[in-house]
Amino acid sequence: MTDKTIYVTPEGLEKLKSDLEYFKTTKRKDIASRIASAKELGDLSENAEYSDAKEEQALVEGKILELEETLRNVTLIQKPKGSKTVVIGSHIVVTDPDGKQFEFDVVGSNEADPGAGTISNESPLGKAFLGHKVGDEVAVQVPKGTITYTLKKVS
Repeated sequence: MTDKTIYVTPEGLEKLKSDLEYFKTTKRKDIASRIASAKELGDLSENAEYSDAKEEQALVEGKILELEETLRNVTLIQKPKGSKTVVIGSHIVVTDPDGKQFEFDVVGSNEADPGAGTISNESPLGKAFLGHKVGDEVAVQVPKGTITYTLKKVS
């Protein structure tokens, strides 16, 4: 496992806790029930239901360990108050060279979903904006080349 800091919003922290609770209770009980039912079918060496349930059990236990490790390394993102520069937790508005406007929330990698407007502080886009202030032009390396965005708002 790792000691890497994982940045999450309060909502992200609640989701991690909720996911952990779900896997520890609901999923574990479901799999235990499936294993018990499969054992009743007899010979375990050729019992596909038993093998499938045991395999899923291993995956679920791995997910539980992963979530517990993540929760041990969480740093809660506080919404920045009055920050003039982009930091983790900032909401930013930028424009591309064509004048098209984009809005993003800069979050930790666990919560990033570019389609929903959240970008990771570790992504090329997120890294590029960190530390910049309104009015800055920020060059971002993308597969097709470099795009220069203008930072319009930081909140």
